[in-house]
Amino acid sequence: MTPNIILINCDDLGFGDLGCYGSTLNRTPALDQMAAEGVRFTDFYAPSPVCSPSRAAMLTGSYPTRVGFGGKAAGNLGGVLFPGWSVGLNPSEVTIARLLSDAGYATKLVGKWHCGDQPPFLPIAHGFDSYYGLPYSNDMGRQVEADEVHGLSPDEIEPLLRKMGNTEPWIRPPLPLMVDDDVLEAQPDQAALTGRYLEQAVRFIRANAQQSFFLYLAHMYVHLPIYVQERFKQASNNGDYGAAVECIDWVTSVLLAELETLGIDDQTVMIFTSDNGALAIESGGSGSNGALRGSKGNTWDGGQRVPCIIRWPGRITPGQVCGEVASAIDFYPTLVEWAGASLPDDRVIDGHNLTPAITWVDDEPTGAFDTDRSFFFIRNASIEAVRVGPWKLHLLKDGKDVELLFNLTDDIGEQTDVAADHPEVVDRLRAIIEAGQADLGDERLNIEPSANVRPLGKVDNPQPLTEFDPNHPYFMAEYDLPDRG
Repeated sequence: MTPNIILINCDDLGFGDLGCYGSTLNRTPALDQMAAEGVRFTDFYAPSPVCSPSRAAMLTGSYPTRVGFGGKAAGNLGGVLFPGWSVGLNPSEVTIARLLSDAGYATKLVGKWHCGDQPPFLPIAHGFDSYYGLPYSNDMGRQVEADEVHGLSPDEIEPLLRKMGNTEPWIRPPLPLMVDDDVLEAQPDQAALTGRYLEQAVRFIRANAQQSFFLYLAHMYVHLPIYVQERFKQASNNGDYGAAVECIDWVTSVLLAELETLGIDDQTVMIFTSDNGALAIESGGSGSNGALRGSKGNTWDGGQRVPCIIRWPGRITPGQVCGEVASAIDFYPTLVEWAGASLPDDRVIDGHNLTPAITWVDDEPTGAFDTDRSFFFIRNASIEAVRVGPWKLHLLKDGKDVELLFNLTDDIGEQTDVAADHPEVVDRLRAIIEAGQADLGDERLNIEPSANVRPLGKVDNPQPLTEFDPNHPYFMAEYDLPDRG
């Protein structure tokens, strides 16, 4: 029997937010145990420093710009999609859910989607048998103060977006909780939502315990605003943020216990990661990126290096620490192999199979993991940096040309530029970036992408999933936290 697969993806969880990654503030015993029973990656990267491109890339095994995310085509806001926009993950894309479904897997997404909210872009159109969750970020619902965001009204925001080249609408309709393609509830109680997600996940696992299944659990935590049950708040040593992290850990413990109870623990691969790094403190964040420089939204390692743990009892040697450069785009070819499925042969897939990077208990893998692979750091449809082995070269920062080289083995915090000491490394990595630009394109440099880049999906006359009704008894508006004054 092919393995069951549970993929847990957190929102804005930082590299230093788990005990097994060095946190002394957040208690994460279940995730620490998961790492002790599996493999923990130290150099694992989200495909993007922001959510929509990161999730689209993970689902397709391709760089965000390979599938059209980022830059002008995707709204020019780093590729992050907003309610009622006309763009999303193209229906012609073959997601990991589609491949596993075609291979006979039962598939379900519980939680955040954020790859487009119009019908052709929703999870049911991309290989998931069922869906329960939020189609975009949990802060994109109806806001306090007549939809004011960061001190600006919609009338003030719209002109700013137009200057950036965005032509999509700026709206904040009531946050939709969806079942498949239908809105179940508007503005749900977010403090209760993770518990509802867990119930959906457990029901799915129980219903499919006798066949292969793929569960994609995409937490809303720890994206702002954070609403969490009182019992976690009272126990936290790190405020609401720590409470949310510990709630994530509790969910993990319940899922692990469920697998054990059903007798399918050793038949199930569980993967845990995050879509990008933690939000900067000056932007309202409370998370930790450890010793890394930068945060969500930029291509310093703090924006993209994230936790990753993979556990598969009986197949992956417990207690491993993997230092190879890896990324969430690598899940695609890896899980396809483990599920006995086949990769599509009509498109470029950028991910690498992780199997050779992991020591197997009963069967040493043949072949070798590409330890000299290149990984591109992409923001706003431009390649800003590349990593190869220990080396990371930045050629773009804050819209300006730079030439910064770091040895991440010696300098995890990207503090000491050694470009002058290693001109041959700079030349080699610059050539790799230039080859990447010729393939993926580069919007800032007006380099057109090759034929290997696939278009973003687009519909005419998009409609928001919900509309504000002043007479509806909504639970609360976003950021409406009266107990905090």
